[in-house]
Amino acid sequence: MRGPGPHGPRGPVAQRWLARASLISAAAAVLVLGVFAGVKTFGLLGVGLAGLAITAAAVWWVVSRRGVLRFLALVLALAAPIWVLVEYARAQLIWVAVLSGALWAVAAGTGRASLAARSAPAQMPERPAPRPRRPVLIMNPRSGGGKVRRFELREQAQALGAEVVLLEWREETDVAALARKCAAEGADLLGVAGGDGTQALVADVAAALDLPFLVIPAGTRNHFALDLGLDRDDPSKALEALHDGVELRVDLGRAGGRPFVNNVSFGAYAEVVQSPSYRDGKTRTTLQLLPDLLVGHQGARLTAHAGESEFDGPQALLVSNNPYGSHDIAGLGRRTRIDGGVLGCVGVRVTSAAQAAGLLRGGRAAGLSRAVAPTVVVEADQESIPVGLDGEAVRLRTPVRCEVRPGALRVVVPRRRPGAYRELPPLDWRRIGRLGFARRRAAADGGHEGGHNGSP
Repeated sequence: MRGPGPHGPRGPVAQRWLARASLISAAAAVLVLGVFAGVKTFGLLGVGLAGLAITAAAVWWVVSRRGVLRFLALVLALAAPIWVLVEYARAQLIWVAVLSGALWAVAAGTGRASLAARSAPAQMPERPAPRPRRPVLIMNPRSGGGKVRRFELREQAQALGAEVVLLEWREETDVAALARKCAAEGADLLGVAGGDGTQALVADVAAALDLPFLVIPAGTRNHFALDLGLDRDDPSKALEALHDGVELRVDLGRAGGRPFVNNVSFGAYAEVVQSPSYRDGKTRTTLQLLPDLLVGHQGARLTAHAGESEFDGPQALLVSNNPYGSHDIAGLGRRTRIDGGVLGCVGVRVTSAAQAAGLLRGGRAAGLSRAVAPTVVVEADQESIPVGLDGEAVRLRTPVRCEVRPGALRVVVPRRRPGAYRELPPLDWRRIGRLGFARRRAAADGGHEGGHNGSP
């Protein structure tokens, strides 16, 4: 097992000093405002908050309106931040706002770091992987703008004893059938150099045959590789797993009988990517279609059930293989683990500029709903609906049943890799205060709070 990463477990002394740094930074941020802004502090805060709310509302009008209203909203979205800066400049408080904001950022970062679980790192269990005798790697030479050729992945893999099969796109290739054929001919490891959609197809075959699976991040985004802790900047480093690898047991999702490694999207985004004009002009097509989708004049009306939670009429719905982190607005960042045996479900419903501004509240926003469940069933008022399956545009018959297969996939990764993501806990100023002023023994005991299972 590798040591903790930058957000890994910290000892009680480090926790105590991080908490103190957080408290000092927060106090300094308030002191800077009080000393240099004085009674103008409240006006300073009011102007900043108003600017944020106006900008968020204007962005909503940009994506939900057309014509002159869209143009005016765009002007407002650009003008609001400028207005804030002008007001600060008139009060000669720009440097005060910047300094106070920087101190608050330091306070938040050190505070969350001080609260990070102290026991086990939030990493998936790993075990030594046996060296494969006949690994077969399927590579898409067109994926990621030609990363297979640019990083010489074929040549490096063959030098390590792997058999490489290049996908030919002169005619449509059944990637899953190709993977099954490779396994039938004796492959004892299947791997893919390509995007997440191709990864999911071969991963499904590997899981069904209980074969190790190697991920080579040669696609455009490769979110699956990112959450496995792989180096996306240099996909060739993933090949180290062939001779010095460890094995992770991760979950695999299915939606309407089709596999996915990351997520399935429904609603506005899925409708947009289905458009024939999307590939040629993504921004233009999105701005053309979103108004009707967001105000409900176009697209299917969705209903979803995730365990005991119900999502009624979301404009956008995302079902993920294990939940995403909760500190960003839509929860679309990264996953701490991919072996929890559950699906994450995020629904967004925004019908007004006020609700759009309310999204600034993050997880507490009225237009944002979250749930975690082993299955999610999505229904609609249409027989089939557009779906984004790991970024691939498909149509599925309703109801669409999404489920997770716990520990179905044996992923082989290099022993040395950048490291998986670990979400820091939310700010709890009371607990930070207790840590900062605690004595040595009390801080040591407090460092074990909530950290027994390795989850944040």
